[in-house]
Amino acid sequence: MPSPPAPVRSFKVDSLAVEVYASQADLATAAAAAVRTGLQAVLAEGTDARAILASATSQIQFLASLTAAPGIDWPRVTLFHMDEYLGVGADHPASFRRFIREHVAARVPVAAMHYLLGDADQPLAECRRYAGLLTERPIDLCCLGIGENGHVAFNDPPVADFTDGDTVKLVKLDEACRRQQVGEGCFPDLASVPQYAYTLTVPALLSARRLFCVVPERRKAEAVRATLGGEVTPRCPASILRRHACATLYLDADSAALL
Repeated sequence: MPSPPAPVRSFKVDSLAVEVYASQADLATAAAAAVRTGLQAVLAEGTDARAILASATSQIQFLASLTAAPGIDWPRVTLFHMDEYLGVGADHPASFRRFIREHVAARVPVAAMHYLLGDADQPLAECRRYAGLLTERPIDLCCLGIGENGHVAFNDPPVADFTDGDTVKLVKLDEACRRQQVGEGCFPDLASVPQYAYTLTVPALLSARRLFCVVPERRKAEAVRATLGGEVTPRCPASILRRHACATLYLDADSAALL
């Protein structure tokens, strides 16, 4: 694999390493190379790897680079995703199950791809089922993004809890989050966006040994500024990344524009 692009700028905010790349393509390539190295390090320890992935349009280039990267023993990697709309079936155009299946599971032969069942008959039981899978063994890597309102997974500011006792929960999506889904082309209008969703909680995401946060695009610039420049608070859920012992935030010139 060729050497990944070098960042045009790198620095730390509290414990969070930040790398800024010239373009989204460079960001995706560099982040995928880092995750590849992380997975190889886990597998070299003699155990299978367990990782959580985000499902969002901002992750498409990164996931394409990751699934094309050579030297990953995918049959020893078990994957999870971090959120899903309540009541949405696996083949719905906006389903995160569909997204992660098409962009990851259909491309590489993973050991297992565990899906959150958005249309489960008993949603609370589904939360418990998925939490049980997640907590069977420690999570090695978590690859996440940041929403326009600063959310991580579907932990929007009104529901984000840095000390949440749950692993998976049902949440009401705030309007800013639902408008983002329309803006990304996932739904035709606001009324079509489900009001509730499953999400891994903030502590569940941060339980991973290493975090790789991939955040391209100008529309994320304000959330990036709040993540890095304000206090660590649930009002900007992504700010908690600054407290993780081994996390890296990958930005491009557009998402870093307000720094």
